[in-house]
Amino acid sequence: MQLRLKYPPTPEAAPRHAALCVSAALLLNDIDLDYSVDSVMRLDGLLEYLRQGGLTSERMAEVVFAFGCYMGEVFVRRAGGAWCATVGSPMEGITGFPLVIQLGGHRYCNPIGKVFKRLDQGSAHALPAFYRLYTRRDAPALGPDPAVH
Repeated sequence: MQLRLKYPPTPEAAPRHAALCVSAALLLNDIDLDYSVDSVMRLDGLLEYLRQGGLTSERMAEVVFAFGCYMGEVFVRRAGGAWCATVGSPMEGITGFPLVIQLGGHRYCNPIGKVFKRLDQGSAHALPAFYRLYTRRDAPALGPDPAVH
């Protein structure tokens, strides 16, 4: 998938991608995304609305990327995560996306990939459950199949 992004897909630019998501959600759907944990449910609902309307990640990949960056920013702001380039990390070659969140030690999650899956595959990839999973004290470390998340 070739993305034409407004900003580079780097850890430094991820918050700017997330801000695009906040603006789009407010402008197009009057949804306030404030980087709170509760806003994850609102983002999940917006993705379900788009999914029910027949939109796919392929048709709106750049927007979905921004939504994924928003999800990642919630991890950064609320769970102490940090953006990390996939290249050179233990996630290299696993996720298919240029950015992941490192949650300390060897714990990584792929919020961008998860948002793509949520839009394309539905509620089996619900974002609130994803957030809860990776913010638990016993959250999974890098394992045999991190691409699932």
